[in-house]
Amino acid sequence: MEKMNAAITIESTSSGSTSASASSATSAATTISLPALSKFNEVRELKLSEYKAAALCLAEAFATDDVAMYFIETPDRSKKSAAANWNLHVSILEYVVAAHCMKGLALTVGPNYDCVALWMPPGKNMDDLWTIVRSGMWRLSYQLSAEGKTRFFKEFLPLLHDTKAEVLGARDEDSWYLVYIGTKKTARGKGYARKLIEYVGKMADQEGRPCYLESSYDVNPVIYGKLGFEMRKKIQLLRGKKPVELDVMVREPVRVKRL
Repeated sequence: MEKMNAAITIESTSSGSTSASASSATSAATTISLPALSKFNEVRELKLSEYKAAALCLAEAFATDDVAMYFIETPDRSKKSAAANWNLHVSILEYVVAAHCMKGLALTVGPNYDCVALWMPPGKNMDDLWTIVRSGMWRLSYQLSAEGKTRFFKEFLPLLHDTKAEVLGARDEDSWYLVYIGTKKTARGKGYARKLIEYVGKMADQEGRPCYLESSYDVNPVIYGKLGFEMRKKIQLLRGKKPVELDVMVREPVRVKRL
């Protein structure tokens, strides 16, 4: 919830629209200026202090995602409650968001962290010990179950690393990597995800660099295709009851006309 001019509160409705309510009884009528509202549609970089709020957006967006649940809903955690699984899901995303605030590019748009994107810029990574400690990623070594750790550290991370190197080749370290992007249900259909992708896409075009992503939703390749991404490969996680498939996609840089 954001306050405008100390007199107007912008509240999210169930339909995802915004409504204004006067907080001053002395004001007969109050108007919210368009510039004040439009600032919510501007892409901005997240600060480290915002990592928890941003993680909640991603947690909601990936609440039923097969990949997100792959490390949590394991046979050796079968007796854990739904609340325990949710808390671990949120914690994982808090660590990842924090790490991107430190070493990557974490972006948001909307009045209440309605859409969040985590990018890893060219030549960057979050593998150094200081980032792992500060972000909380080190906690996964004891928060994940034995099977969860095997899936995350010995299957998932190596598969993503090796696939990216294979697909991009010499450009692996010279690309923009979209690690996460998610939108709250109440904010979908507003073009927020497009804004966060195009924001970096324009920079990538200026630099002549590709953008890379993996996606686990069946409908996403069509959506990403409209934003310039092309399918390059399909990969699978194989330690669960059924394979979990990810689509690997690349957006090649668009040549920018020089004046």
